[in-house]
Amino acid sequence: MRKFKTSGPVVAAEHYCIPPLERIDLEYVLGLIHDQEYFILHAPRQTGKTSTLKALQDRLNSGAEGDYRCVYVNLEAGQTAREDVGRAMRAILGRLATRARIVLEDNFLADIRSEILGGYGADEALEEALVRWAESARRPLVLLIDEIDALIGDSL
Repeated sequence: MRKFKTSGPVVAAEHYCIPPLERIDLEYVLGLIHDQEYFILHAPRQTGKTSTLKALQDRLNSGAEGDYRCVYVNLEAGQTAREDVGRAMRAILGRLATRARIVLEDNFLADIRSEILGGYGADEALEEALVRWAESARRPLVLLIDEIDALIGDSL
């Protein structure tokens, strides 16, 4: 039985909602992804941004749009690190590794996270980890990053 939800992401099968992917120009966004472009989804609070990103992740991983590996990740966990870039990078890489394991059954980031942090330091760890992860499989990697603006100071 579906119900109304007033906070947090909706699950279309469980909650009354406008289907999340109907809220955006899906063909335009898919074109950007296909062309390996960046995009920003900007809208007021509680309008369905997170629900839309999660639905897009599911669609890209279903194979309906081609052969992608897609992970939605919320970076709000890095907020408490404030100016401590090392702590923020550990949180961000940890969150990415967890989401990759849950969504893609991919342990690559979890396996290299400590090595990357130790070898490249906080300032270069994210780039090196993402490059290696993207190179680790033949399918393109799509990252849908939420709440990056929650990071503070040098961590951002």
